Amino acid sequence: MQFLRFGPVGDETPAVRAAAGRTFDLRGLTPDIDAGFLAGDGIARVRRALAEGSLPEIDATGLRVGAPIARPGKIICIGLNYSDHAEETGAPIPDRPVVFMKDPATVVGPYDEVLIPRTSVRTDWEVELAVVIGRRARYLTDDVQSTGTIAGYTISNDISEREFQLDFSSQWDLGKSCETFNPLGPWLVPADEIPDPQALGMRLSVNGKLRQDGSTKNMIFGIPYLIRYLSQYLVLNPGDVINTGTPAGVALGLPDTPYLRPGDTVELSIDGLGLQRQTFAQA
Repeated sequence: MQFLRFGPVGDETPAVRAAAGRTFDLRGLTPDIDAGFLAGDGIARVRRALAEGSLPEIDATGLRVGAPIARPGKIICIGLNYSDHAEETGAPIPDRPVVFMKDPATVVGPYDEVLIPRTSVRTDWEVELAVVIGRRARYLTDDVQSTGTIAGYTISNDISEREFQLDFSSQWDLGKSCETFNPLGPWLVPADEIPDPQALGMRLSVNGKLRQDGSTKNMIFGIPYLIRYLSQYLVLNPGDVINTGTPAGVALGLPDTPYLRPGDTVELSIDGLGLQRQTFAQA
């Protein structure tokens, strides 16, 4: 199953794509794919409805694709979680996860236009596996508990402005929370339909040139550990998103630092989770 949201910004229709690419309208079950849907065992309810054949089929051809989760409560990001990315940026391998927050209002659809901030000269890309939380998590003690809190997985482009991030503040928020800086999607795949989230190939190209080509197997801190670790310091709620880090190949680490400019097109994909494509424009 692939959970999607179609339609104009702020008025998306919740949907699910099932076998043979058929797409079904979920408005009879839920007003949206959001925290309430996930907390209310929404994924299981959709499975039952599909088995019963009670969902109306829709044709979403030509419709805008929104982010697969509406109104995330918070976006928690993990920095330097791939050893090759840490090396390319000149940072030491962290002993503990590097944690920062990103404004949830940065979330846009996977094909939406992304705005380069005014005065920006160092806007960068980052393909990441995003974990969507489906059950409340606090003070977890083992990997089984951690895994049980995951609703599913999707793709995140954790766009960054490196000058804002690294030069203008001792924290990273300024360079991470600019408008449109978190394309998400195109769909959410339930956790139990991804056999091994630590064995997914991930790629990103800019204007057709491959820049990132990695795998989630190379994470320094794996997904169950990250959830357990975070739960010791903050409560994770349904609808929260964790951006789990990016492999090598960002502009910051390339010899010619080819930062993004208006008109550039970025395409990114992760095995089993689809593909994103954004064109960048000036804010």
